[in-house]
Amino acid sequence: MRRKILAFFLMLNDAASVVIASFFALLCRLDGVMDSPFYMNLFNAEPTIIVVSLLTFHLFGLYNRLWRYAGVSELMRIVVSVTTSSLMLGLGMIAGSVVLPRSLPIISWLFTLGFICANRLAIRMVYRFVLHKDSKIGLPTRVLIIGAGDTGVMIAKEIQLRQYEEKKVIGFVDDSTYKLNQVLAGVKVLGNRFALTEIIKQHNVEEVIIAMPSAPSDVIRDIILACKSKLCLVKTIPGIYELIEGAESAQQLREVDLEDLLRRDPVKLDLLQISQVLKGKRVLVTGAGGSIGSELCRQIAKMAPASLMLLGKGENSIYEIHTELCEKKPELLLKTVIADVRDAARLNEVFDEYKPQVIFHAAAHKHVPLMEAQPVEAVRNNIFGTKTVAEAADKFGAEIFVMISTDKAINPTSVMGATKRIAELIIQDMNQMSATKFVAVRFGNVLGSRGSVVPLFKRQIAKGGPVTITHPDVCRYFMTIPEASQLVLQAGAMANGGEVFVLDMGEPIKIVDMACDLIKLSGLTPYADIEIKFTGLRPGEKMFEELLTEDEGTKASKHKKIFVANLKEIEAKKLMGVLAELKNSMDKQTIIDAVTKLVPSYRWTANEESGKNSLKTVEEKQRESNGKYREIKGVS
Repeated sequence: MRRKILAFFLMLNDAASVVIASFFALLCRLDGVMDSPFYMNLFNAEPTIIVVSLLTFHLFGLYNRLWRYAGVSELMRIVVSVTTSSLMLGLGMIAGSVVLPRSLPIISWLFTLGFICANRLAIRMVYRFVLHKDSKIGLPTRVLIIGAGDTGVMIAKEIQLRQYEEKKVIGFVDDSTYKLNQVLAGVKVLGNRFALTEIIKQHNVEEVIIAMPSAPSDVIRDIILACKSKLCLVKTIPGIYELIEGAESAQQLREVDLEDLLRRDPVKLDLLQISQVLKGKRVLVTGAGGSIGSELCRQIAKMAPASLMLLGKGENSIYEIHTELCEKKPELLLKTVIADVRDAARLNEVFDEYKPQVIFHAAAHKHVPLMEAQPVEAVRNNIFGTKTVAEAADKFGAEIFVMISTDKAINPTSVMGATKRIAELIIQDMNQMSATKFVAVRFGNVLGSRGSVVPLFKRQIAKGGPVTITHPDVCRYFMTIPEASQLVLQAGAMANGGEVFVLDMGEPIKIVDMACDLIKLSGLTPYADIEIKFTGLRPGEKMFEELLTEDEGTKASKHKKIFVANLKEIEAKKLMGVLAELKNSMDKQTIIDAVTKLVPSYRWTANEESGKNSLKTVEEKQRESNGKYREIKGVS
C-alpha cells in the first residue's frame, strides 16, 4: 500500500513536471514574450503531453524502484525514458496539426529531465536527512577507510546511505599520490598509510576499515598495529580467498584476525585442468568432516562432479558438511558414508556400491603428542588405514588416488610423522603395480584447522593468559585451509602417478610472533597485559619443520607453487616385511624399531633431554634443506 501511494505521488509530480517544463521551454524559446498564440496551442496539447510522458515513464519502470537507493543505472533509465517521450512528442507535433516551435521538444527535454531527476533526488534527501534524523542517538562513530579503490568507495557509499548505523566517514587513506586530496563519494583522501597515526590523532578517528582485500600481509600488519596503538576499532573486508569463494561479499565487515596478518598472494589455479579431472566423475573424500577434508569437498562441489561421497568416522562432522553442501549445491548428488578407513570389509562394500573414480584421502591422525602416547593408533590409522583405502581404489579401478601428507614426514621425530612417511611409501609402491595413479601431497600447518594453535591462543587470551608456547624459537610453516585445498586439487589434476608433491609454504613463522600478534589484535600488550609462558618441547615435536630431507631435491612442476620431491624408491619386499611386523605390534619400542627400518631418518625422542639433543641436529638439517628448497623455488 505504501509503495502504491508513493508511486501515485510520483506520477502527480511527474505530470506537474512535464507541464511546467513545457511552459518554461516555450517561455525561453519566445525570449519571455507572454502574448504569443503558442501558449494556447500548448495548453491544448498538455493532456496529450501528460499521457504520453507518464505512459513512457511507466513502461521504463520509473514507478517500481526504490529511489532512496538510486544510482547511475537509475539516472540512465530516467535519461532514456525522458528522451523517448520527447522524441514521441516531437514526432507527433510534426505529424499533427498542433502549431508549436519545432525546437520546443529539445528545450522541453532539458527542463523535463532536470525536474524528474530533482523529484527522485528529493526522495533520497528526505529519506536521508528527515526520516532517519530522529534515529540518531549521540555523535556518530568517526570512520576512516584505508584504500580509496572501488571497494573503499563502495563501503563509503554504503555507510553514507545507511545513516541509522551511526557512522560517519571522515576520510580515506591511500598510497596513490594521484588520489591525494581528491574527493571520492563526497569524502577526501587525507594521506597515505605512512601518515596513518597522525591522521587518526588529528581527526579523532574511532574506527578504521581496511578496504584492501588483496593487500599483502606486511601492509595489513603495519596498518593494524598502527591503529591498535591508537586504540581504534579495526575492521576489514574479507580477504581475497573469502571473496573468491563467494562465502562473503566486500560489503561484509568483520573484525581483523590472524589470517589477515598472514595473507599470501591468491593461488592461480588451472581451473580447466582441474575440471577435466573432476567434472562428471564420482569423487570420494575420506576424512570429509575434518578441516582439510571438508574444504576439499567445498572446492570439489564447484567442479560439477557426477557425485561426491563424504566418508568419515564421526557422524556429526559428516552431517555438518553434508547439510552445508546440500544448501549451497542442491543440484549435486551427495552420498554420506560413515565408515572407518581401517575396516577393509566395509570399504570394499562402499567401493563396490559407489565405484569412485577420484579419491582424496584426508583421513588421518595428525596430533603429534597424542600419537606419541598412542603409537599403535597412529600405525593402524595412518599406515594401515591408507593401505586399506589404496587397495580398495586399486581393486575397484579408481583413476586417481591423492593422499594428504605432511611436512612432519620429513626427518620425523614423531610417530605421527614417521607413519605418514610410511604411508607415502605405500602410495609409491601401489603406483608401481596398479593402473590407478597414486600420488601424495605434502604441506605444513593450516590456520583455522582443529589442531591449530590459534584457537588455543584465543581461549588463553580471553581468560587473561598466560599464553603457553613450547619454545621461543619454534617455527612453523602456515597456509590457509582454502589455499592448501586448492593446491591439493591442482596437484591431483597434475598427477602422472608416483609423485610426492611439495607445496610452496612461503616463509616459516615464529609461533611466539603469532601469539604476540593475536594479543595485539585483542587490544592488549604482550608480556604486560598477557603473560607468555614457555613450557618446553613436547614429545615428538621439532623446533623447526623441514620441507626436504638432506638427500632429497625437487623439480619444478607446471604450477609455480607445487614441486615434485625426488624420492628414492624402496624395495617392495622390504616394505611388506616391515608392514607385517607393524601389523601385530602393540608396544612402542617394537613399533619404533620397525619404523626405523623403513625411515632411517626417524629419531624418536625418548625424553626431554634426548629430545633437545636430537632437535639440534634437526635444526641444522632443516636449515640446509630449506636453503636447498629456496634455491629450487627460483627454478622456472
